[in-house]
Amino acid sequence: MPPVFPGADVEDPGSRARGDATGRPRILVIRRDNIGDLVCTTPLLRALRAQLPGSFVVALLNRYNEPVLARHPDLDALVSYQKAKHREPGETVAGLYWQRLRTVIALRRQRFDWLLLPGGAQASVLRTARLVAPRRLLIRGDEDAVAGTHEVEQVCHLLPRMGLDFATPAPMVACDPQVRETLKADIAGRLGFVPRTLIGVHLSARKPSQRWSADRFAALIRQLHAPAGTAFVLLWAPGAESNRLHPGDDGKAAQVIERLRDAPIVPVATHRLEHLIAALALCDRIVCADGGAMHLAAALGKPIVCLFGDSDPNRWRPWGVPHELLQPASRDVADIMVEDVVQAHRRLCARLPANPVK
Repeated sequence: MPPVFPGADVEDPGSRARGDATGRPRILVIRRDNIGDLVCTTPLLRALRAQLPGSFVVALLNRYNEPVLARHPDLDALVSYQKAKHREPGETVAGLYWQRLRTVIALRRQRFDWLLLPGGAQASVLRTARLVAPRRLLIRGDEDAVAGTHEVEQVCHLLPRMGLDFATPAPMVACDPQVRETLKADIAGRLGFVPRTLIGVHLSARKPSQRWSADRFAALIRQLHAPAGTAFVLLWAPGAESNRLHPGDDGKAAQVIERLRDAPIVPVATHRLEHLIAALALCDRIVCADGGAMHLAAALGKPIVCLFGDSDPNRWRPWGVPHELLQPASRDVADIMVEDVVQAHRRLCARLPANPVK
């Protein structure tokens, strides 16, 4: 049984999500984890809207991840806060905490019927839930593992705990159309032609066991460049590897670019998350390691060749899109050969329609 906070009723698994007297429940979803975790929560949002079309659904997340849900059609409102460690010039720790308190007070005034914690019972999130004081609180826990091994399945198991039908729709992220069109024109201008096929290659991974070398990425792009009209977008986490808060792969990207001077490749340093989303949206296929970019690509409907190191594919594989997943017995992507990825890409292409729509 999840903890019951003052002002919150115990969940009623046998009833529908009734909400107020009009049958339009007010629902707050809090997910303040990494990008991939947030993307894997979007199927829950889609299912809530499908089954409770008149509901009022709000999401609370950290400001860095805001572009993931900024244009999500199944949300009525989006509320974000800035983490103190990510504060920008001119922002103070005291000011950020004051703003966060004001946000929580505003949420409390909404008198939510349901507050959902699909990321589990982290202490800081529980404190926020206590202050918001919903009528009913649902916390994802061990009992949700009955739904399956994948993050999406366990997140969506909150639905039957609300008295709704269990469902696991595909994830969904919407990109900024203006950013997308600007980037599309920029890529064509830098290539000197409009590519028939655009393959996105993302270099970065948070875990050391998920990091492939610059030499292998360069060799892979060389081998995939056979069909006429094929071009590549090179993506990575921008910044220096030594950056403590946001380590980046500028050095690795420079090495790949140096080895591919004569190849049709456009480097795109995505300094903002909405730029990464737009770049992925333009691609026909994606090659990347397990991580936030992979889940964003899946939420944009992109076929993926994904490299898994020391990560559980049963829980974190791409959800809802064609994909080829490579994971060596060593659980280190350094043991994945270039030819392995080339063959996986061929298998993926064989499963796809001849003229995919971007």
